[in-house]
Amino acid sequence: MRTEILTHIDDPAYLEKLYRINKSSFKESFTLLYPEIEDKPQSKFWLERLNYESNSISWGSKNELLFVFIGCFIAGIIAKFPVLFSIPEDFFYPRNIGFILFPILVAYFSWRNKLSRNFNSLLFGIIGIGLVYINALPDSQESDSIILACIHLPLLLWVIVGSAYSGKDKFKIAISLDFLRFNGDALVMIAVLGIAGGILTGVTFGLFSLIGVPIEIFFQNYILVFGLPAIPILATFLTQNNSQLVNKVSPVIAKLFSPAVLVMLFVYIMAIIYTGKDPYNDREFLLIFNLLLVGVMALIFFSVAEKKNAEKITFDIWILFFLSILTIIVNGIALSAITFRISEWGLTPNRMAVLGANILILINLLLVTFNLFKSLKSKVELPKVGKAIVSYIPVYFVWALIVVFFFPLIFNFQ
Repeated sequence: MRTEILTHIDDPAYLEKLYRINKSSFKESFTLLYPEIEDKPQSKFWLERLNYESNSISWGSKNELLFVFIGCFIAGIIAKFPVLFSIPEDFFYPRNIGFILFPILVAYFSWRNKLSRNFNSLLFGIIGIGLVYINALPDSQESDSIILACIHLPLLLWVIVGSAYSGKDKFKIAISLDFLRFNGDALVMIAVLGIAGGILTGVTFGLFSLIGVPIEIFFQNYILVFGLPAIPILATFLTQNNSQLVNKVSPVIAKLFSPAVLVMLFVYIMAIIYTGKDPYNDREFLLIFNLLLVGVMALIFFSVAEKKNAEKITFDIWILFFLSILTIIVNGIALSAITFRISEWGLTPNRMAVLGANILILINLLLVTFNLFKSLKSKVELPKVGKAIVSYIPVYFVWALIVVFFFPLIFNFQ
């Protein structure tokens, strides 16, 4: 992006086209490039344009609003399938929860980015294969391999959403980091909309209870079913059209929580040593331990994604570095625990899945920590840290692909 801006700095039409393809990447590249081109009149225009923040809320075009409304309605209809087609809920929702939301988001980004017909066919072809496959698996609620396939399938769909988001630039590191930033911003917006919806629900229940009108069944069957899938769709729409709403909130959350999590993780490790509690013989403790690992790793990744550059080695970078080291220690404990359980009680789908995920996470964390150390040592920007994150996403995709499509067959649906 930076090279293209520099090459076409005297071509307003091309710059405008480049800006519309990916606004956040354009702004980031232009800001870094500006000291080299600040003597050009058009550079000052773009600087003012990129740094102008409107106080008003943009609701997009009429077509986009209509698209979002139809998307929310379709998601609600899909969520009602168990009622409409007499499908058992305990069969439908574990297998199809991702298909309620992610195909709508893929369609939205595909439409917004004007992706080619061939690329759309590829994305929706993969979605269709996953849909048919997951619903063709035996109806066994006791099968660990099938449960694992249902858990990992949304990860595959999430990567497909990222491909639609990035479009033709899906292999560019800056675009991939931008997708991670979008996820952080969207989560903040989802939380805000969820809180607002919860308050509205409480007030509505209170008002109707005062006049003796029961609305619980109607609310559960219609408002909740249509409202829950609509929240992430609306959050996506709002963050894409109003980046100023939350783009300053996510970095603040990462800045505040990273030191807190670092302290908590250190105290937690010390408490494990003091109490003698270990994940080696306690299955539930190992599960919570791994969930903690995934949560902390996600915080590290989103924190790095929020860092545009590091002209100064700040306190935040040191926090991320030490947090990465502690997370590696946690990962090492979890990895040794699952290895011990496999050696003692044999290989099962769950243990195999946890072992594979722990190994992949450990390698990724080592790469991130190494590049953070290099950034601290040489006091340069953080592009290699970002690259260590986004270039590893396909590895997680392949692992999820194996768990979804091969684990049920390898373990004979057990």
